[in-house]
Amino acid sequence: MAYRNGTYIAFHANGTNIPGKSDIDYYNLMRAWSSNPDDDFTMVNSHEKASSVRDSSKQATLAASLMERLRNSRNMVLIIGDTTKADDDWVPFEISKAVDQFKIPIIAVYTHKATPIHNPALLKGYWPMALALRINNDTAHVIHIPFKKTVLLAAIQQFSHNNLPSGKGLGCYSDSAYKSFGL
Repeated sequence: MAYRNGTYIAFHANGTNIPGKSDIDYYNLMRAWSSNPDDDFTMVNSHEKASSVRDSSKQATLAASLMERLRNSRNMVLIIGDTTKADDDWVPFEISKAVDQFKIPIIAVYTHKATPIHNPALLKGYWPMALALRINNDTAHVIHIPFKKTVLLAAIQQFSHNNLPSGKGLGCYSDSAYKSFGL
């Protein structure tokens, strides 16, 4: 049995690791928050718990590495930006394995939202097909939040394979929760 204490972070790299060109910027921001000893934001990054794989690795090798990372994760942060829906390889793979095989909740974080999310169904136009399918068939447990540090930290600390968000695939925080986060 794997020790499931990590947070798996999925994002659409859009075929690049160049800053300003993909959602990797938000992933790197989360890593920076977590590595800063003066910042309260902490997480165990599942990508740093497993061996590194280069982009040029064979797909089978990369898939095996991602599976190991997911196996050791308690939750998944899915960074959803303008191009996430267009990803047709790794993001759908990660979502399907997280939900179908490892039964971990998804923290859907919207990069373009700065205000509380109260009706996640209004954001379905941003969802990758793999997420939409699992929300529609009630197999995914998802909390939908804006990309705000306090809200993201709370969700990472709160939700796990042992503590799933309520509302199945359309979970969201209440007004009082958002007030406690300073929003």
